[in-house]
Amino acid sequence: MATPIGNLADLGLRAQETLRGVEAVAAEDTRVTRRLLAHYGITKRLIPVHEHNEKRAADGILALLREGRSVALTCDAGTPAISDPGAQLVAAARAAGFPVSPVPGPNAAVAALSVSGFTSPHHLFYGFLPARAAARRRALTALAQLPYTLVFYEAPHRVQECLSDLLAVLGAERRIVIARELTKLFESLHACTLAEAADWLASDSVRRKGEFVLVVEGAEAQEPDRAAAGDALGVLLSELPLKQAVGLAARITGGRKNELYRQALAMRKERDRR
Repeated sequence: MATPIGNLADLGLRAQETLRGVEAVAAEDTRVTRRLLAHYGITKRLIPVHEHNEKRAADGILALLREGRSVALTCDAGTPAISDPGAQLVAAARAAGFPVSPVPGPNAAVAALSVSGFTSPHHLFYGFLPARAAARRRALTALAQLPYTLVFYEAPHRVQECLSDLLAVLGAERRIVIARELTKLFESLHACTLAEAADWLASDSVRRKGEFVLVVEGAEAQEPDRAAAGDALGVLLSELPLKQAVGLAARITGGRKNELYRQALAMRKERDRR
């Protein structure tokens, strides 16, 4: 179940009812979850389930489920298993035949995306990029030409390096929204180009503190090269039936089939006149 990403008032009524109704809570950090429960006057048995013990903890939780007990799964902030522990436990519970129900709520990636102002109908949530620079740049290179808004999480001690790599791989003109400490007292959102982002962050040490969501504009959709498509189509028509030539030309050049089909008919008509 999802828990607040900063503002404790964001815990929904259904989530509150769920926490009151279960017999135990599997928590990424029991100290964090204990504070949340105390805020709402809830006392529960807490079971630590974090990245270092998740497989082992799953066995104990499955034993509780077999006894007919109910368990809620939380992470420190946001939705479990979304760049947080929980996926292995959920997989184990489902594999054992137990029902697993989502209790939706706060999510930092969606919160940042909703106020980014980017209008693309599609986005790609990547989560955390690799910590090492070379691996991070390889990952960004694989994403560079995608026409989707890109959403990343980043830690404060790596955000400066991450912005430098985003600039190097994606280019200076891409726009970015740097969302920091969402829903918390010192929440900030800053929109700029990648050319400006690293300097903006470096200019004030406060800006480098907290948890970050980076929302980056997707690549512009590339229009197919019509001249290249026509040249390819002409070569293919000399060797293949019209339909097959059009299909191959579309696959090779990225051109639109309908447009290439009309072009092919015109080419064939012109050829028949000669």
